Amino acid sequence: MTNAPARAPQKPLHSGAGLRVRGHFGELLQGKLGAEGPLVLVSLPCPALWVELGTGDRSLLGPRRVRALCRALSLPEPDTLPPMQATMPPGGGGGSSTAALVALARWLGFDGAPETLARACVEAEGASDPLMLPRPETCLFASRRGEVVERLPALPRFEVLGGFLGPVQRTRAEDEAFPDIADLVAHWRGGVDLPGLCALTGESARRTLALRGPEGDPTASLADRLGATGWMIAHTGSARGLIFAPGRVPAGAAALLEQAGFTGVLHFAGGGA
Repeated sequence: MTNAPARAPQKPLHSGAGLRVRGHFGELLQGKLGAEGPLVLVSLPCPALWVELGTGDRSLLGPRRVRALCRALSLPEPDTLPPMQATMPPGGGGGSSTAALVALARWLGFDGAPETLARACVEAEGASDPLMLPRPETCLFASRRGEVVERLPALPRFEVLGGFLGPVQRTRAEDEAFPDIADLVAHWRGGVDLPGLCALTGESARRTLALRGPEGDPTASLADRLGATGWMIAHTGSARGLIFAPGRVPAGAAALLEQAGFTGVLHFAGGGA
């Protein structure tokens, strides 16, 4: 008679309490790298948006994604999941799904390469944001492959005032109806100052809105009204932001966004070496 194989331990290596993974506030760029190229993006990290384990009252993850993540990383499936709290709305473009997967992997003890975790997140849900990478704003990231296509220069310092506006939209792995942005990436990789960055983020947003909607997005006109250097959007989701030079967000700007229908208005710094 042979002995049955030992069951993998179910106790996680991390207690979970206070384990936090930062989300992002949409993308500075997103689209196809050439007509037949991969879907790529440059993420905008946001310290105000995060998923935290050990608080809240839900897991944010269903059993299918948990099984797929554990299988991809050779981790034991937990008997129970810790509660999770997210400060970003689902479908808002804040990266809640990826942040929850990254938090779960770390809770279970994964400490391998970020690129391995990115590919595992793609295995779990068909797409990933680069939230597991250090300084994701300096990576051109293929979100359906979980790969860093190339490293990009550091960005100039700026501030973002934004929130969530319009319908939410969850990422679908099969959705690749995005515009070609190879020309924008070519300009970006040479290094940009703040006006140059804003010209590229605004053009990426305009192309996506023209192709995917919704019509009548007011973000560009609000940027003009408030004297912002530029604007950006979540290319899948409802996050919308105005980009300002450091210290140049005018008084009363947040109230104006709220009057225009923005919810969850936030103000944070981005860029810098």
